[in-house]
Amino acid sequence: MADESDVESTLATLITAQIYPQGTNTPSALGPLVRIYRGWPNPTALNADLAAGVINISLSANPAQHRNTTRYIDPPTASAPITPTLTAATLANTATFAGIATPGQLAGLLADSTAVVHRTEAGDTPELVAAILATYLRTTRIALVSGATITVPGARLLIARVTADQSTQTETRRQQQGIRLSLWCPSPATRDQTASLIDAGLSAQTFITLPDGTAARLRGSGTQIFDQSQNANLYRRDLLLTVEYATTTTTTLPAMIFGSTLITPNGTTTSSLLG
Repeated sequence: MADESDVESTLATLITAQIYPQGTNTPSALGPLVRIYRGWPNPTALNADLAAGVINISLSANPAQHRNTTRYIDPPTASAPITPTLTAATLANTATFAGIATPGQLAGLLADSTAVVHRTEAGDTPELVAAILATYLRTTRIALVSGATITVPGARLLIARVTADQSTQTETRRQQQGIRLSLWCPSPATRDQTASLIDAGLSAQTFITLPDGTAARLRGSGTQIFDQSQNANLYRRDLLLTVEYATTTTTTLPAMIFGSTLITPNGTTTSSLLG
């Protein structure tokens, strides 16, 4: 789910990319060093930075500019299908597993009418998955293991499959939050230059993508210039933004690995391989 902290962090990342287009290990596009962070600056540290010509950019939410904009609740939305990183292949009466056995996958083996399944966990390997499935299978028949390969002597039908859990996302609430982007600069020139660069960059961002994959609507809502004598070295300008974003919940859907597997031999009665 997306939180106010995700909104602020995403904006901070976008601004950092504008100020340091070649990376933070290179000089800023403005020339002097620029610090970008969430929250209000520490006065002592800020004064030291301004005296040294360092620009500070802070982001903070305005509680008075929070508004619930929930309109209606959409049905759950399925995420893009997840491709398993573990693979399985069969040849005659052998099945071989390969790839990476990351958690959240189902590895299964169907030998004639007997089905066995293992849900992968942290630390699993293809060899371990094969060993576990063979152990389950041995409760009813012979199963031989060599590395990541299982051999089932006498098996007339052997199917090996791997599926992965899928997820759905549901929007439970939508809100609009005011964000204050404060530019703390050592001179009027750097203040104007900084504001112009950031304002132009953010104006091109109609929507921003949050960590949970949802899109937040970004709009400018005003600006403020502070020229009063707060500090002999301080020249400040605030860019006021509004961000509308969704609160979501994610549900994991279990995957089906074997269905009914119905067969009708030679036109006779239909039956299931799973017995």
